[in-house]
Amino acid sequence: MNIIDEKLKSLNIVLPSAPKPAANYIPYVISNNLIFIAGQVPFENGEIKHTGKVGDNIDINKAKEIARICGLNIISVLNDALDGDLSRVTKCVKLGIFVSCTNDFHNQPEVANGASDLMVEVFGEAGKHARFAVGTNSLPRNVPVEVDAVFEFK
Repeated sequence: MNIIDEKLKSLNIVLPSAPKPAANYIPYVISNNLIFIAGQVPFENGEIKHTGKVGDNIDINKAKEIARICGLNIISVLNDALDGDLSRVTKCVKLGIFVSCTNDFHNQPEVANGASDLMVEVFGEAGKHARFAVGTNSLPRNVPVEVDAVFEFK
């Protein structure tokens, strides 16, 4: 068991199976020592269980939880990309967080913390990253949050 597997166990985190692409794209691309992970939505056990808009039928705390679910899916895809060895991660370079929200909702960064906090919990200092958190009027399948990522690995 590598150090990240031990960390996941200590945090009581069981990674879900990596979601399969829902359209004509692949879940990740490796270029040199970077892994670009396609946007992940809140799939749980192969289903989308959270839909709607933040600021309407989803409050900020629930949205943060949903961002964390997206982050878990990011880590699952990353785990597949690294053949099950997350200890090869040297840096979470960047997260992109999209929040489907009402026009008067302005707390996208707080929602994004659901995914950002998870990366730091799991990867420690290597989990600190650049990011963007933007609001949008709509996301695929009516999900409230989508997260993509770039990681560096050895």
